[in-house]
Amino acid sequence: PLVAGYLSRKMIIRSKGEEWFKEKFLHVLTPITIIALLITLVLLFSFKGDVIVANPLTILWIAIPLFIQTNLIFWLAYGLAKMLHLEYEDAAPSAMIGASNHFEVAIATATLLFGLSSGAALATVVGVLIEVPVMLMLVKICLKTKHWFRDVLGGLDLHEAVAQVMNDVRALQQEVKNLQTKLGSRS
Repeated sequence: PLVAGYLSRKMIIRSKGEEWFKEKFLHVLTPITIIALLITLVLLFSFKGDVIVANPLTILWIAIPLFIQTNLIFWLAYGLAKMLHLEYEDAAPSAMIGASNHFEVAIATATLLFGLSSGAALATVVGVLIEVPVMLMLVKICLKTKHWFRDVLGGLDLHEAVAQVMNDVRALQQEVKNLQTKLGSRS
């Protein structure tokens, strides 16, 4: 799939252009990938639904460490981003990507290596059940803590900070002109 994706991207960009690829092709492809993931999940849940209902304690034993792990990695990455004075636009996605367990890959790997009826496949199903609401919770946390990262720019968001810098530059330019005028009038 990786090679096919790479080659098809190169061929499409060569024949139609990068703008067409980004604006037309990717918009058509996005729903297909979501549908394929949903079909995979429906199949996994249909195979594992009875196991999930019949073994709630096992599900809990899988879910609790996944919940803790996802939160721990998120907070570690988000906290480090804050300490490193990263902007929110870099900090939030970095923490989210770091915390993600990439269950799409885990599902494919578990089912190919161990089969649909394996414990590994069950763990990936539980992982999906846990990861989606946890990641949504973390997104809400990012949105509510966006202000943590504003102090990096003196309490301003990026656009406000750029405007402030431009105003400061204009003020400095004016001061330089005033000094040049004063020095020129003395000679």
